[in-house]
Amino acid sequence: MANNENLIPFDKRSENEAREMGRKGGIASGKSRRRTAKLRETMNRLLTMKVEVGELSDVLISDGGESTYEEVIGMAMIQEAMNGNVKAYNAIMATVGQTDKSEADLEEQRIRTDRAKRARDQEVGSDSEVNENIPSFLKAMSPTEEDIQELFEEGETNAEEAEETSEV
Repeated sequence: MANNENLIPFDKRSENEAREMGRKGGIASGKSRRRTAKLRETMNRLLTMKVEVGELSDVLISDGGESTYEEVIGMAMIQEAMNGNVKAYNAIMATVGQTDKSEADLEEQRIRTDRAKRARDQEVGSDSEVNENIPSFLKAMSPTEEDIQELFEEGETNAEEAEETSEV
């Protein structure tokens, strides 16, 4: 029986043990992902199948629909919401992308997210700063003839100014 007393951390295990456990975890993860993908594919296929549900199918077809399970379930959710089922209403709103949060709430959330991102960027440096610094570093490492000329021109100008201002 597993408990905190008989668990061995990865850093205390041998390299081979850790590798083997990681391999087993990867295999299990792959099986789980494949099973989830297969279920998703099956559900999508089933939801797009045509179905006959009495008058409801006639209403859906007359409105330009195809009377699929997806459409019938959507209509059933709408009927439930019309009967006062708040969970059905919330599911419909989430499906169509509407939210119960006000614009002020959404704006506050955006502000908090931006603040957190800026704080993180100050601690570790932002990706954009790194990406902006790379080209300037590379340019400095391989200057063009024009860049070199500019450097020498600045040096000559500074030397001439120093000669003019110094007292001999």
